[in-house]
Amino acid sequence: RRLSSWSTLTGWRGFVGKFNAPGLRSAIKLAVRASARPRGRKSNKAVTADILTTLLNTCAGDRLVDLRDRALLITAFASGGRRRSEIASLRFEQIVEEEPVTADPKNPGGEKLPCLSIRLGRTKTTQADSDAFVLLVGRPVLVLKEWLERAVLREGAVFRGIDRWGNLKKRALTPQAVNLILKRRVAEAGLDPMAFSAHGLRSGYLTETARRG
Repeated sequence: RRLSSWSTLTGWRGFVGKFNAPGLRSAIKLAVRASARPRGRKSNKAVTADILTTLLNTCAGDRLVDLRDRALLITAFASGGRRRSEIASLRFEQIVEEEPVTADPKNPGGEKLPCLSIRLGRTKTTQADSDAFVLLVGRPVLVLKEWLERAVLREGAVFRGIDRWGNLKKRALTPQAVNLILKRRVAEAGLDPMAFSAHGLRSGYLTETARRG
């Protein structure tokens, strides 16, 4: 996942990286196979791009709950397959407006795409004086901004509960609520909710990354 992000950033900046080198790809596959970590029961099926599109179609309406679910699903996927706990705890203060990026790195004067960064804070892979972050580019930015504007959110939790009358609550969603939202949209799409969980967004992102090289 990190290599995919670095590869994308390298392209945007006009540099050439060897992230697709056969040797590197083979090493990654061998490392995954050799991992001694036990595999827990998570999502049986990955939420790949085609399935994500199907889920987004179930929340294409103009209700507040549709805007929230649409933003939640696409943000979780497009930001690198974030864990449900990260999505539930996401705060407005973590979102930073960035300069638009060029849609085609080979054409600097071409179409520009909106860009946001999500600050993740300190992680195991960051240096002591820096914070980790991920980027959203293009459609996910527009969807997230639409939610923030309609919900009139300027601080605090980004994804919150909504009551039966369509009123926004003050409290953030719980990780379990994030999981239930995905399952509900899966059911509305005519798929088996027992076969999917929020972890499927994470595995789906990794699957798409592998497909696209």
